[in-house]
Amino acid sequence: MSDVTQEDVNQALAVLGLTLPVTPEHLDRAKRVQLYTWNPARYSNLTNNPKQYMQAYKKAEEMTKLIEASYALLSVVLVPDESETDSSNSTG
Repeated sequence: MSDVTQEDVNQALAVLGLTLPVTPEHLDRAKRVQLYTWNPARYSNLTNNPKQYMQAYKKAEEMTKLIEASYALLSVVLVPDESETDSSNSTG
C-alpha cells in the first residue's frame, strides 16, 4: 500500500464527498449514497434517445467503478483494521 499518495486519498475523498476525519459509518453511508445516485439503472427513463441514454449509462458505470475503487482505497488507508490493532497490542 506504499504506492498510495495523498493525492489519491484526496481524490477518493472527493469522489465520495467526504472530508477528514472519516469514520467507517461515514464511509459506508457515502458509498451507499453515491452508488444510489450513479446507479446505471436509474437512466432507463432519462430519454428516448438511445445515444444519450448509452452515454449516460456508460458514465454511470464508470462512476460506479470509481466509487467502488475509492471506497476500497479509503477503507484500507483511513479506517484502522481491528486485527492490526489487536496484534500490535498483544506484542507490547
